[in-house]
Amino acid sequence: MKQLVARLRAGSAAALLAWAFATHAACADGLAERGRLLAQTHGWQIAFVVQPGPLQAGKPFALDIVLCSAVPAGQPTRVAVDAEMPAHKHGMNYRAVVKPAGAHRYRAEGLLFHMPGRWRFLFEVELAPGQVIRLSREVEVS
Repeated sequence: MKQLVARLRAGSAAALLAWAFATHAACADGLAERGRLLAQTHGWQIAFVVQPGPLQAGKPFALDIVLCSAVPAGQPTRVAVDAEMPAHKHGMNYRAVVKPAGAHRYRAEGLLFHMPGRWRFLFEVELAPGQVIRLSREVEVS
């Protein structure tokens, strides 16, 4: 019995690892591999690419975004992108505009990091009124 439980645990771990790899690969489909970033939480992932990359202080940029979930979900009612500088306790001086670009794909425009340092992207996905998923990803800006 102990051997069976051990085999099941090993199989479950392998299945979970395979799922995580497949989800990551599927989530990133259609995005450039170079410069691709990932934010994830509680079965949700956002793969995104800075356009044009790489990130530089004082240069406007956009994000190509793909939203993925481990559970089937409909199209979100709202997707928002913001950023903050945790060490300085301030955000961007600009507000991004996010537009749909296909099924679970979005384009955020109008972003600009006004100074170099560590920034944190903040993604907010509203699935339904009152049901919001928040994801973040830190990046270093030169």
